[in-house]
Amino acid sequence: MSYEPRPPFRPDRVPLYPVHITAGPVVLAGDLALPPRTTGLVLFAHGSGSSRHSLRNQWVARRLQQAGCGTLLFDLLTPGEETTDAHNGHLRFDIGMLADRLQAATLWAGEEIQTRDLAMGFFGASTGGAAALVAAARLGPVVRAIVSRGGRPDLAGDALREVVSPTLLIVGERDEVVRDLNARASRLIPAEAKLVVVPGATHLFEEPGTLEQVAELATAWFRQHLTPPR
Repeated sequence: MSYEPRPPFRPDRVPLYPVHITAGPVVLAGDLALPPRTTGLVLFAHGSGSSRHSLRNQWVARRLQQAGCGTLLFDLLTPGEETTDAHNGHLRFDIGMLADRLQAATLWAGEEIQTRDLAMGFFGASTGGAAALVAAARLGPVVRAIVSRGGRPDLAGDALREVVSPTLLIVGERDEVVRDLNARASRLIPAEAKLVVVPGATHLFEEPGTLEQVAELATAWFRQHLTPPR
């Protein structure tokens, strides 16, 4: 793949490169952002019923870019699958398939000249958090860090016990069911696993200042763990 030269860097506006990722029989659309001198790439796995256009994930991605992290937001479903899923909601809970596609995106990034030398991490939201954990369990040390926002780790099943990536689980204080699920998951993950409860936040972190806390926590986690590969 060829990339156009990047314009002068502005911390509030990192250029996006449209990319296409082959995942088995389908091709997934994505947006790749690469700040100057980045050493890490964060792949986003969005939540149920969402896409790479998720405003919350885009906002967190921009904060990561400002901190020097590359980001890849991509669609886990094709446009046709999104239409089908809008009617029956089945595909958004097919964690195995979603993990397959996140794994394919990771392997794609590992082959592209612009990203192959970058340390890779996952940011998952809602059901995307489960897909991130399953894909990370399969990929092992290739995934250097995971951040889950309001994730559903219970949907990852036995894969939790195979995660070797340092994992940060962020949940809202008022999202009680998901908070308890993440607390249990933090005890099952054999790698470093940290649970952070954001005061006053609900599942979508819509309350003032709560998404900012998510971005700050994620940025610190990735800057700690996405060091250059040896």
